[in-house]
Amino acid sequence: MLTPLAERMRPHTLDDFIGQNQLIGPEGILRPFLNQGVMPSLLFWGPPGVGKTTLARLLAQGRPFHELSAVHAGVKEVREVLNRAKQSQQLFENKTPILFIDEIHRFSKSQQDSLLGAVEKGWITLIGATTENPSFEVIPALRSRCQLYTLESLSKKDLTKMIQRALDQDKQLKNKSIKIKETEALFRLADGDARRVLNLLELCVNSQQEEQKYIDDSRIQQVAQKQIASYDKNGEQHYDIISAFIKSVRGSDPNAAVYWLARMLEGGEDVKFIARRLVILASEDIGNANPTALVLANSCFQVVNNVGLPEARIPLSQCTIYLASSPKSNSSYTAIKKAQQLVIDKGNLSVPLSLRNAPTQLMKDLNYGKNYEYAHDHTMSFVDQEFLPEEISGASLYKPGKNVREQTTKEFLQQRWKNKYHF
Repeated sequence: MLTPLAERMRPHTLDDFIGQNQLIGPEGILRPFLNQGVMPSLLFWGPPGVGKTTLARLLAQGRPFHELSAVHAGVKEVREVLNRAKQSQQLFENKTPILFIDEIHRFSKSQQDSLLGAVEKGWITLIGATTENPSFEVIPALRSRCQLYTLESLSKKDLTKMIQRALDQDKQLKNKSIKIKETEALFRLADGDARRVLNLLELCVNSQQEEQKYIDDSRIQQVAQKQIASYDKNGEQHYDIISAFIKSVRGSDPNAAVYWLARMLEGGEDVKFIARRLVILASEDIGNANPTALVLANSCFQVVNNVGLPEARIPLSQCTIYLASSPKSNSSYTAIKKAQQLVIDKGNLSVPLSLRNAPTQLMKDLNYGKNYEYAHDHTMSFVDQEFLPEEISGASLYKPGKNVREQTTKEFLQQRWKNKYHF
């Protein structure tokens, strides 16, 4: 079975490594360690296909090297490798074995804990690779024992260099004698992933007829059929993209909001999750500036539950555009925050006697409900009376937003509460 092109082109020396100059270039952060021959434990964080595994293997050259995949290894396998590493350390003086763990974010807390002693005692130099934010996925004790370095998506310049090297050096491709006429589709589909661009290149070359001597964007798109969106429902992309979606709606940009919605849909996000976020948005960021927004968002949630994909994308788009294009107000959100903080600061203040229910004669004798004025017995169903505990009488929690609807609310309140609501 033929090894994939990306594996055949994996560099064997640091000089052949393409990209990540901020780490291994002439002025790279890792250069002093390489020159001194002393390597600290490292965490490599970056998207797929940017060289995390390759770089770990190259840094380990000349040292005992042990590799685990967090997908398959358990605590037992980790301990077995640590024991082998400890034994190899005794055989290779001054050359601490390197343990490379791919997808270290998939390790449980107990699995990560099992590494601490070996790292602390210097039995191994740990290199962990992760596509997820280590702040969330790697335990603090392990993070504190490792230097964290971020690997960046590869640039078009880097990918162009990789493509040309593959065409010039790989025997299988050279025998085909096919030229690359256009590369834009390759770059777009690869999304900065070296593995993806090389394997897609090989797929395109191998799919060509003998009389076809070049590959263009149309052919690349035809072979690829459909770009798979870069999106991890359980990882950082999930949080970053939903954040961009929320901020676009809040910022009244329907174009951006629909784009981020599409990113989530193409990435396989749970449509109910998106619909729930729209309901929250409708209340938190629009609120009484347009109460209909909450009604529409709630209806959208129900529709999405009923119809599912692919049709659910349409009401989600409708609701997203409506919310993004609506007047905004966070007055309800800020009011409840202030009220909750007041409860925390002041504790459980007693309900004024006038507001207490008095279903029994004893309660009436204790003045429960005394002096309460029934609003509908008065003109315009309003009477000036106190509804807050005495200790916080006059507290200002709600401030109408600066929008047409809430300005009407402001006028209403000021007309009623001439001595209380001053905005």
